[in-house]
Amino acid sequence: MHLYLLLLVLLRGDVTSAITSEAASEERIERVERVMSQLTRQVMLQQLYTEETARSGGDSGIKQVRMQRDGSKPYYTATHTSNAVASIHDHSNHERTCGMGEVVAVLNGLEFRTRHNDYMLKMPSRSSVDYHATQDIPFPDVPPAVLQRTSVDDQITELREWFKAWRDGDTSVRDYRKYFKPNLCYLEGAWTTDVTLDEPFDSDRHQLEADSWFELQEQIRFTSYTGDKNSNENFAYLPTSVMNITEDGMPTFAQWNYRILCHPVSGDLPFSHLKPVDNLAARIVGDDSFDQYVASRAARFSVNPTGKDEQFRWYRLDQLMNQIPGKDNYQGKLNDTGLGQIKLDVFNGQPLNAGFYHRWYKVAGRDAMGEKVASRGFADRNLWVAETTQPRVAPVSVANCKNRWQRRRGQCDTVVKRVSYAIPLEIVYLTPIHTWNPFKLPYRGEHSSTLGKTVRADGRNGGMTPEKAYNGTNSEAYYLTPSQFFSGGEVGRDKADTTRNSVGVLDKSGKVRAVKSSGVRIFLPKIAGLGVLRTRYPIMPMHDEGDPVWKELEALRDVVMDIGRYTKYLRSPPNLASRPITNNTTAPTPFTHTVLMTSPSLPDPVGLHAHTIDLNLEQFRRMRNNRRTLTFDTSEENGHSHSVKVRYDRNTNKFRIIKCDGKPRCFDGHSAVLSEGNKRSVVP
Repeated sequence: MHLYLLLLVLLRGDVTSAITSEAASEERIERVERVMSQLTRQVMLQQLYTEETARSGGDSGIKQVRMQRDGSKPYYTATHTSNAVASIHDHSNHERTCGMGEVVAVLNGLEFRTRHNDYMLKMPSRSSVDYHATQDIPFPDVPPAVLQRTSVDDQITELREWFKAWRDGDTSVRDYRKYFKPNLCYLEGAWTTDVTLDEPFDSDRHQLEADSWFELQEQIRFTSYTGDKNSNENFAYLPTSVMNITEDGMPTFAQWNYRILCHPVSGDLPFSHLKPVDNLAARIVGDDSFDQYVASRAARFSVNPTGKDEQFRWYRLDQLMNQIPGKDNYQGKLNDTGLGQIKLDVFNGQPLNAGFYHRWYKVAGRDAMGEKVASRGFADRNLWVAETTQPRVAPVSVANCKNRWQRRRGQCDTVVKRVSYAIPLEIVYLTPIHTWNPFKLPYRGEHSSTLGKTVRADGRNGGMTPEKAYNGTNSEAYYLTPSQFFSGGEVGRDKADTTRNSVGVLDKSGKVRAVKSSGVRIFLPKIAGLGVLRTRYPIMPMHDEGDPVWKELEALRDVVMDIGRYTKYLRSPPNLASRPITNNTTAPTPFTHTVLMTSPSLPDPVGLHAHTIDLNLEQFRRMRNNRRTLTFDTSEENGHSHSVKVRYDRNTNKFRIIKCDGKPRCFDGHSAVLSEGNKRSVVP
């Protein structure tokens, strides 16, 4: 790169001389243009080199999330996981929003950084072939057996039975499959010809804060160089590249862009097909057993119908991704005959519809290694590719010569393709909760519409009085579910979450109804007799999993974590039989997490409520044993939360609030004493 800049300086002098000198010849100008064209091509090849290096060093996948905290060991800092994998969180008070923060991702060797995503449940259009035409993912219906019940309590009882059938995968009495729908959400990227900035996808919470690609790139340059941060997290690093050099030596630029969409999966996808992927670093940071980790937001899963660890080529995930169209939407139908052979579908041997995402294909003839099957990536196991006819996707071309004689005579064919890439992000299960409305609460549309604004008009905050209750619901106050359907509060709350435990909403007769949010959650609150059910299963691949070092460490972890199973791979197996067997049933069981709860507030000014504080084992020890004062953010209740300083009082053996929002007492009357409860325990 330094050599390139030096040459530019020298050439600039040449050009200046050529312009200012009356004796400048046409030959000299042509030479300068030729060298500039060659240098531009070298820039294009440097980009190729960078991408090729990334392709050989890892797979397409998520690489990093934003760092929020440091620690005494490297694994205390963020990787692809912080508090949650890919920074997923809840906005279940929104009708269609899946919370997801910023991530660094790699697609086919191209590294980029997203804005705060918070994507909506949208799918490619089934009727239009227009570029980026989308439609809403349909919500499932409520089972008629539920709606036929006349009372709300009876509907609750019946709907719980449907949730039980879904949890157990039991279709014998209640065939849940029509009413509990899996959706595969995915990250898609492509090089585009767009000159003006294009918002990549719908979000009702975040948009790029720039008017042009240049402005966006300058914002990223500034924040990356200075360490500043856009508090709205609406900047994104989306590179520009030289895609081609024209015959007259002019560069053709392409702009990288991405989007997140979802696809309704055909058929059922039982929970048993989703296998948790261990993350030892995340477990140590969270002080979690494997089961606790699986029940946390940090957990990641893989689609594995057999549950076995084994080698294969294509499997269930390929069948799911093959259902997703590229930029031509569901109408796309493209055969791939590039480089001389028609590509075939690996599942049925028919001509491959290259307009849908795939990573494996067959050909009729064998290659130099004797194979008829090929992967789209040289070593990238997660490179799903779809072709398109959209002119806004940058084309790439090559001369295809059948033999050396054609090449010498210039009789080669030119193959032109436009492609996009995708990786799976998560499985999102939609349930009848999203449309079940037994109180017949009025829905007033988009929150920004004139009617939608009446929901919060006149200071309404979702309180439990007629004056403070929401006046119906809208797209950002999407509360329909009777609070009594659940037997617990929101699960694993995060600072980024926006939903509230319960709110008051006026029904059509003006009566206040206590309801919970009905949007998409990672975990549903506890349901009596069923427990906590998960509805978002992250399955995104990790970029670093393609690194040879990662693969070796993954094998080593399997051996170390299950020595009994992998003893034969050890050079010097430990003598496990000689070790004393510890009876864990009699060992003490220390808790790893506890919840502190404030006292109830005063009824005014925001209504009766209490807050919780999640305390992990390390924080508990620091306060109780080391007499440390720590600062926490409480849960959000009745439209607010508190920043509190907490200390352990050894005289009373109680945790006490020392400061609340910088003041001696909370404005709404919580006492200083905190109560303990809801301890989670594991066998050490």
